[in-house]
Amino acid sequence: MKIVEERVEIDPPGEKLELQRDFPTPILTAVPRYSLFTGDSVTLRCELTQSQNGWEFLWRKDSNRESTGAATRTINSVKVSDGGEYKCRARRGRYYTGYSKPVIVTIYERPKAKVTIKPAQHVFRGDTVTLRCDINGEGVTSWSYSWYKEVSASVFSYRQEHTFSSVTESDAGKYTCKGSETEGSRWSQMSDAVTLTVSDPRAVLSFSPHMWLTEGDPVTLICEVYNFSTGWTFSWFTLTVSAKNSRHYNLLSDSSRGAGGNYTVSSAALNHTGVYSCRAEREKPVYKTQYSNTQLLWVTGVSPPVSLIVSPCRTQHFTSVSLSLSCEDQSNSTGWRVRRYTDGGRLEDCSSLRRGSQTGSTCTISSTNTSDTGVYWCESESGGKHHPVNITVHSGVILESPVHPVTEGDHLILRCLYRHKTSPNLRADFYKDGSLIQNQTTEMSITTVSKSHEGFYYCKHPERGESPKSWISVRASTDSRSDGLKPIITGVTAGLTVTVLIIVFLILLWRYRNNKG
Repeated sequence: MKIVEERVEIDPPGEKLELQRDFPTPILTAVPRYSLFTGDSVTLRCELTQSQNGWEFLWRKDSNRESTGAATRTINSVKVSDGGEYKCRARRGRYYTGYSKPVIVTIYERPKAKVTIKPAQHVFRGDTVTLRCDINGEGVTSWSYSWYKEVSASVFSYRQEHTFSSVTESDAGKYTCKGSETEGSRWSQMSDAVTLTVSDPRAVLSFSPHMWLTEGDPVTLICEVYNFSTGWTFSWFTLTVSAKNSRHYNLLSDSSRGAGGNYTVSSAALNHTGVYSCRAEREKPVYKTQYSNTQLLWVTGVSPPVSLIVSPCRTQHFTSVSLSLSCEDQSNSTGWRVRRYTDGGRLEDCSSLRRGSQTGSTCTISSTNTSDTGVYWCESESGGKHHPVNITVHSGVILESPVHPVTEGDHLILRCLYRHKTSPNLRADFYKDGSLIQNQTTEMSITTVSKSHEGFYYCKHPERGESPKSWISVRASTDSRSDGLKPIITGVTAGLTVTVLIIVFLILLWRYRNNKG
């Protein structure tokens, strides 16, 4: 307790003070109020109705001894022990007034606000969340509230409850509140900070083993919700784009097979080619994710009814050059168009490209750009998709690799090209699936291709840099398929021979028995 202008006076020995009854009685007041919180300040004023010149003032708290001081005394940062009954009187010479009416000063512990968040501190995007500020303490019957976020000094709400009808990630953060006396000037303590976390679970789609398939290959579509691994069910969709480039997600009829997060196709067919997406949902708390990333799955047929002819005939191309893609049907039917799926997840027609044009079944890109990188295929009017090709547009070094799948037994040649060079062929290192397989050569040659040669290839020059990666598919040869039929043909031939011999034997036996009879 800090007393302003305080001194203690003791009556001189043998000297008696006299009470002058006609002196006015002082009036004692407490400013700013009689009821305080710990940490507040209060000023006690002992006032006479006449001039206070020449008067000394004596102060008493409860039953403590008197102390002398000025007409006012201030207690800064009061404690609970400073509360009690105060009175004062005045003295001049040997005469003094009577005591003022006592004033009771009450000191309460300053209450602390408390923040609660419902339904929980960790919620999902789109949930309804309510922040509530409660203050439990004595001495105040009505509170007004102030809300703060993070370290900002600005108030964003004055209500006891603040509700976010649909939270987003921007609403996440640390929240505090405090209260002020509605009809007064007292404040509560600031609450402890409570953190609101807003998550936006996202479904992520991937393929196993990969997205480049040949008819009959198995493939599994995997849908995952990272950091929220349990309690989800999944739905599976194919994505189509209308003539006006509006996107449509079509639920697969057997979507329930993906309840465990995996959707398996045991034997891929040509009609499985397409763009896929998935979605996850859960019951507690109720939440449905947005559509996942899109992934293109393409299936190459053994004898596709239509071929995509690329000119120049390679999968990787330089920027700022002309590129032509044409659908050639074996039956010379019309109605084919070139479509593509870009790295950015866009599904579109050639005619919708900035530098693209569609004439009949031929798509021409007048000046290539890296944004033209994507998967291109031929699509019929009925929606059939055939012969997808992964086209990469790059401004530096590129790999010259075949457009179509390579057949087992074929001779494969890969080259590393650079446009800003008189002879485009570079002496470079060649890699497969990240491992060096040939170094410092102008071309890489595989004389007899086998299924083991399937994979990602790229080349690297020590000064010009490295090319993008290209997937090279290997399909079984006609001879190997015929070899697989040889045991069957041999077995059938042997069976027929034995059957014929048995029939001949029975006929001879029957004739012998007749002749003998």
